[in-house]
Amino acid sequence: MLPSNWWLLALPFLAGAFLPLQSGINGQLAKQLSSVLAAAFISFAVGTAALLLLVLSQKEMPGLASFKSLTWWHWIGGLMGAFFIATAAFAGPRVGAVLFVALVIAGQLAMAISLDHFGWAGFREAPITLGKFAGLLLIVGGIWLIRRS
Repeated sequence: MLPSNWWLLALPFLAGAFLPLQSGINGQLAKQLSSVLAAAFISFAVGTAALLLLVLSQKEMPGLASFKSLTWWHWIGGLMGAFFIATAAFAGPRVGAVLFVALVIAGQLAMAISLDHFGWAGFREAPITLGKFAGLLLIVGGIWLIRRS
């Protein structure tokens, strides 16, 4: 029997499944355009247009005061996304989907362990444990095995 909030588990799984596909699509786009940055721009433009439509369809819109209260670090998530998309379009096709995703997961887990441990970026504080560290080491070991094959 599925828990009532099964979709909270399904959405990240689906988003994760899309990462290598998105990287491959953007890599092909970069090849077709002969430009990694142009491919990243198109990817963001299409995503921005889709999000704009969703925001405009909301019943309640954020007011100008909400935007005025934002600090500099609220804005850098988009820069991180741009970095990821450009990196995926460039490195993904060169290292292969499996190694690319394994490296992304290792980076995500390393950052997630730090975010939880220190309670940064709005995450609840959850100290690093041996199990969490061992999980990261297993992924690093997986990267080593992937590189050897």
